[in-house]
Amino acid sequence: MTAPEAPTAPFRVGLIGYGLAGSVFHAPLIAATDGLRLDTVSTRSPERQQQARAEHPQVRTVATADEVLDRAAAGDLDLIVLASPNKTHVPLATAALEAGAAVVVDKPLAATAAEAERLAALADRRGLLLSVFQNRRWDNDFRTLRALLADGALGDVLRFESRFERWRPRPKGGWRESGDPAELGGLLYDLGSHLVDQALTLFGPAVSVYAEADVRRPGAEADDDTFLAVTHAGGVRSHLWVSATTAQLGPRFRVLGSRAGYVKYGLDPQEAALRAGLRPGVRGAADAGDAGDAGDAWGVEPESCWGRLGAGESPQTGGGEPVPTLPGDYPAYYAAIARALRDGSAPPVTATEAAAALRVLEAARASVSDGRAVSLG
Repeated sequence: MTAPEAPTAPFRVGLIGYGLAGSVFHAPLIAATDGLRLDTVSTRSPERQQQARAEHPQVRTVATADEVLDRAAAGDLDLIVLASPNKTHVPLATAALEAGAAVVVDKPLAATAAEAERLAALADRRGLLLSVFQNRRWDNDFRTLRALLADGALGDVLRFESRFERWRPRPKGGWRESGDPAELGGLLYDLGSHLVDQALTLFGPAVSVYAEADVRRPGAEADDDTFLAVTHAGGVRSHLWVSATTAQLGPRFRVLGSRAGYVKYGLDPQEAALRAGLRPGVRGAADAGDAGDAGDAWGVEPESCWGRLGAGESPQTGGGEPVPTLPGDYPAYYAAIARALRDGSAPPVTATEAAAALRVLEAARASVSDGRAVSLG
């Protein structure tokens, strides 16, 4: 009788940064993933170090990114996750790869497609995983829309409208709203990174980009009200809005096809759940439905929030058929990272895909500057 194989030790993870991205998204999702172990967190803030130890009692905390990199170079870490300010992504990712660690970078990977491609080439030379955290691919509405498209429920898609809008009439400050170009602040590179990635994932490469970007709020320095029109090689037109100045929110998705349209309001519930301190089970959200009351399952939203599918009808007055929203599944991202580390498969989001999205963002900046559509050839 053959003895069972010994369980594989979890991959040891170092997390650089414990602000919003690190504490709310990355650390909880890493900790909930079989095959990964949150080992080290770096943050200069003593208060955040204390928070990290309270939320993850087995973790060690250090003050600098260099200490995490040194642990990787010594062979004590397998994966480094960057949840640090945007301007640090390229130098820290470069250093982590050179230290011999696989790397996950919060979006955006870089400021330019060329930088992203150089990082991808370095990862290939070193034989290391490099991925970008595009968690919005696992939003409930996005998963539902992908399923509708796969089923042909809309026919040929003509226009894709996507909004990530907020009502924040006063700036919060910090590097995310800085006007310094080196900081990569503003909504184009923040929420815009998500919407562009979603559009390219659904409808393929972009051939033309037109954009408008404004600084609306008193005291604001970076774009806080931005629109992109993207023409895809297959003919679909994507209209994308990101705004902090929206007093009345539009639909999250409005997708118009030759057979039907799909309209969905509201945001995926996972971010709110994570901010509230709720955590997915270690098996991931895909298994949550087996755990009893579906209302308590991870990423599930109430029926009142479902989108509607129909033709020639207004969803605001009850037209069309309600479409059950698939559960959101952020845990699937890190489950795929653990699998890729284990068996050498492709990561769930590649640096090449990130470079394609960055080409669109760069074209959007050029369009804003020149006041014209930019061809991507």
